[in-house]
Amino acid sequence: MSETESVSPITRRRELRSLALLFLKLGTVAFGGPAAHVAMMEEEVVARRKWLSRERFLDLWGATHLIPGPNSTELAIHIGHARAGWPGLLVAGGAFILPAMLIVLAIAWAYRTWGTLPELEGVLAGVKPVVLVVVAQALLRLGRSALRGPLAGAVARAAEAAAALGAHELLVLFAAGVAALAASLWPRRGVAPALVLPALAGTAAGPAMGVTGAAAAAAGAVPFSLPLLFWTFAKIGAVLFGSGYVLLAFLRADFVERFGWLTEAELLDAVAIGQVTPGPLFTTATFIGYLAGGLPGGLLATAGIFLPAFVFVAISGPLVPRLRASRRASAILDGVNAASLALMALVTFELARAAVSGGVALALAAATALLLFRFRVNSAWLVLGGALAGWLLLGGG
Repeated sequence: MSETESVSPITRRRELRSLALLFLKLGTVAFGGPAAHVAMMEEEVVARRKWLSRERFLDLWGATHLIPGPNSTELAIHIGHARAGWPGLLVAGGAFILPAMLIVLAIAWAYRTWGTLPELEGVLAGVKPVVLVVVAQALLRLGRSALRGPLAGAVARAAEAAAALGAHELLVLFAAGVAALAASLWPRRGVAPALVLPALAGTAAGPAMGVTGAAAAAAGAVPFSLPLLFWTFAKIGAVLFGSGYVLLAFLRADFVERFGWLTEAELLDAVAIGQVTPGPLFTTATFIGYLAGGLPGGLLATAGIFLPAFVFVAISGPLVPRLRASRRASAILDGVNAASLALMALVTFELARAAVSGGVALALAAATALLLFRFRVNSAWLVLGGALAGWLLLGGG
């Protein structure tokens, strides 16, 4: 159901309740980072509930790569908007963020009280192989929709090669859209894929679009203030493209070097907490905000870093159907979708080399594959089972 359709207040409340329950669940069990979040959303929204077609889901996912901010959270916001209009936008995004924020606030309180992290290594080790299998399933399903024809396949291969050579993700996605547009307009059959490969591979030689240069060392620590905390995180959320490593660079430049509010060790602990807890990695901001300013700091930091995502999706969301209706814009979106899948596959492969090693991890991956592909067990239960297995078998408790 589209946000433009007229629905009764009772139906709208039912839709909002369904969105809230789904994304509260996903925000509680969605371990593993953006790729895993996308996989779980695809399973719930497309395969199980059939709220969206796989093609529309891919379009929304591709659109998240064209704006700054946390991709999986923006996808949740897009889904809410597509399902229940502007109220759905707020409900889906807020419900996805809320569980992670509460979990991180509790861990931050324990950290500040006892000066150490809870033992989460075993839980993380048990979750990783499960998440990788869930992502692999999503890649197979989404690939069947996104990689149709030689042009899409060429874009995906070239994007993967460019990323493997060190090209920044944003450059790869931009080049994929431009190359797919140019190739789709080329009249000769068979020439289009040949045009894409050099155009995309050339992005690897381009300048990295990351954070350049740390702030000069301040003469003294900047006095803490809640407004400065909020606006600093809002700035980061408004300009940050790329992976969690880029987020780490922004956080270090502002909170360690320029403000002096965190030590290097505290920053690394904050990023680790963002990785081992469910939900968006950007809840690292919640941890930092709590360390710097207690509960008000944690809440304001969370609001600051996620606010731009809601604004950008509200602006861009209504344009996605129009983009798909345009032949040229549709070609760009197809290129971005294909490149997004290639980047997701590359990250999954790199993570698998480190995560799926040792007998327990291999056994968890094999059991997950059997339960997911053969018996179609809900991925949320599989992730919880992996966390429990890791806690019991790998020393996390």
